[in-house]
Amino acid sequence: MKISISTILLPVLMFAYTGSKAQDITPSIPVDPETKLITYKEVVSVTGTHAELFNRAIEWVNKQYKNPTVVTKVRNPATGLIEILHRIELTNDASGVTLLSGIVDYTLKIELKEDKYRYTISGFNYKSASRDPIEHWLDKTDKAYSPVWDNYLKQVDAYSRKLIDSLKLGMQPPAAIKKDEW
Repeated sequence: MKISISTILLPVLMFAYTGSKAQDITPSIPVDPETKLITYKEVVSVTGTHAELFNRAIEWVNKQYKNPTVVTKVRNPATGLIEILHRIELTNDASGVTLLSGIVDYTLKIELKEDKYRYTISGFNYKSASRDPIEHWLDKTDKAYSPVWDNYLKQVDAYSRKLIDSLKLGMQPPAAIKKDEW
């Protein structure tokens, strides 16, 4: 029985190509150029006084988090600073079963001024025997690199972007209530 080289070589080449493509898929994680830390940061313009924006932010925190008094480390209406320490639960799908793989802590800082606010999400640390910054997950040349790190980064990115969208929606001015005049 004759086996040609192309019959053997083709599956090997296809596996190598798909394997390298799977590793190249990494979410666009924002890294601060100065600190070299993963940081989501933006100044958002929205109508409202300093006090109104503070009240909207506190209302959003109370709706967003199950235990808002525990996660909120700073609530300062005078300076317009709210600081939150929370976590992201990472999962891994093994044969159709979703398993908890670990926890990443993060800090969300909301700074408020009249007609604008700034959010900063940073300080991502993988909770293990010690707190381990997740920025090393971005380095594919690391000796300890594992393809599961890309999955974890995608989860952190998706969670952070969903949190930002929720915050932006929560900070919008309330809709004017129409009086029923008849």
